[in-house]
Order: sequence, then structure tokens, then C-alpha cells
Amino acid sequence: MGEKRDLLSPSEWRVMECLWTGPKTLMELVRALKDSAGWAKSTVTTMVRRMEEKGLVTYEVSGRAKVFRAALAREEAAAAETDSLLERAFHGSVGLLVSSLVDRSSLSKADIDELYAILNKAEEERK
Repeated sequence: MGEKRDLLSPSEWRVMECLWTGPKTLMELVRALKDSAGWAKSTVTTMVRRMEEKGLVTYEVSGRAKVFRAALAREEAAAAETDSLLERAFHGSVGLLVSSLVDRSSLSKADIDELYAILNKAEEERK
């Protein structure tokens, strides 16, 4: 997968969040990112151009406008972030990650129920 597997910067996440909701023209991105991030048109243009060079964004020409699309699925970006966090902070141990969440009392009853459901599903799929 090459560069697409690299982690997204916080600014790239902002752009991708806009594009994951659907294709956008540059001006639609400018409006969305001006509201959410306070970015000027030149900032958005630079970000989109760099992301296009990295293969994160593609575009089609529609009339006089370019219509940009995410070339990276949200799930793929999230998986890369998860793998990175797991390796960096927990030496690859899912158990240490969950233990850290439990130790900080940050798991609600609903979270625990969801974890049980996920683990039960994983166990069933491995049978």
C-alpha cells in the first residue's frame, strides 16, 4: 500500500473527514475548513495538492471545477493509526491497551458489553 499506509497528520485528518462525507470541489472544501479549522483558501489548496501527491486524494474535472475524493478509506486510515498506537504505546499488546483503559476506569458498562460482543464474534469466526 506504500505511502497510503503512512499515518495522516492532524491537518490531513481534517481534509479527509470532509472528503469521507462525499466528494467536494475545492471551494466546498475551503468553506468547510474555514468554518472548522479557520483555514484560508491558500492553506486548503496547499494541503489538497500535497495530499494528491501522496495519493491520499484524487480528483475528476467537472466543468470548470475539480471534484476531490478521498483515495483512502476511513477504515484503512483508522487501522494504520490503531497499529501505530498499539506498537508505540503498548508494544503490540492488545491486552495492555485494554488493561490501560480498565485501569483508568474509562470503560462504561456499554463499552464492556461491546467488547464482549466483539470478542465473542472473533472467537466464533475462528472456530
